[in-house]
Amino acid sequence: MSIKDITVIITTFRSSEKINNCLNSIDKHTKVLIIENSNDIAIKQNLEKKYSNVECILSGENMGYGKANNIGLKKVKTKYALILNPDSTLHNSALENFIKTTKKITDFAIMGPYIQEKKDEDSKNYLESGSPIKVENVKGFAMFIKMSEFEDVGFFDENFFFYFEEIDLCKRLVERGKKIYLVPDIKVYHDGASSHNESIKHEMELSRNWHWMWSTFNYHKKYKGFLVSFFIVLPKLSSAIAKVLIYSLTFNNQKRKIYFQRMSGLFNAIIGKSSWYRPKV
Repeated sequence: MSIKDITVIITTFRSSEKINNCLNSIDKHTKVLIIENSNDIAIKQNLEKKYSNVECILSGENMGYGKANNIGLKKVKTKYALILNPDSTLHNSALENFIKTTKKITDFAIMGPYIQEKKDEDSKNYLESGSPIKVENVKGFAMFIKMSEFEDVGFFDENFFFYFEEIDLCKRLVERGKKIYLVPDIKVYHDGASSHNESIKHEMELSRNWHWMWSTFNYHKKYKGFLVSFFIVLPKLSSAIAKVLIYSLTFNNQKRKIYFQRMSGLFNAIIGKSSWYRPKV
């Protein structure tokens, strides 16, 4: 087995300013599928011209993280797939270490890097060497997938537009007796909340707040029912309502919009609306 047994999948949304660092960190012999959540033909043409190992698929609409990744996963022909966020970069040994680890642990469904964020790079908790650690879930920015383990589970729940989709997937895997690991000697760096171009930062922040709240309620409802989930999110709903009022009275329009989005996301989830909100870009 080699790194040619891996297909990298990257879901993007107007990430042309961010994606180059990510792509430059991937070995040029590794197939990369980019699912661009727009219909921007210029992005596709530029990426495929610049990177010979890249195929860019235009979704035609902003369909979210899980659904777009599913498009890529259904096209994978290799034994393994690596889901990456566009604001992630691989350490130069990451792909080789993923492959090496598949020979040590053969019963995994997902592996993730032990370093989860750049700020954790020098953490005292980081293990320079040691065995893979069995966990309940990993963060979605870097998920190394053994494709055969998903035949009876499926991939991401497409009801989640953004947030909780990887936690939901991991939960379904664990419930089926499948195993998830963090691997100490695999490094993937992640900036976090910066995968889009700077020009749409404000609208993406509003969108993240809406979907974080919507997905929080719906994830809990999926596994715990409506009533328990309502009481879980009630403090968040009360806080959002109070802060909308406070920031309205103090004329802090930016903060008011953020907490209005949180309130709206929760309200729409509670009344059973789908994850309909899209950034206005």
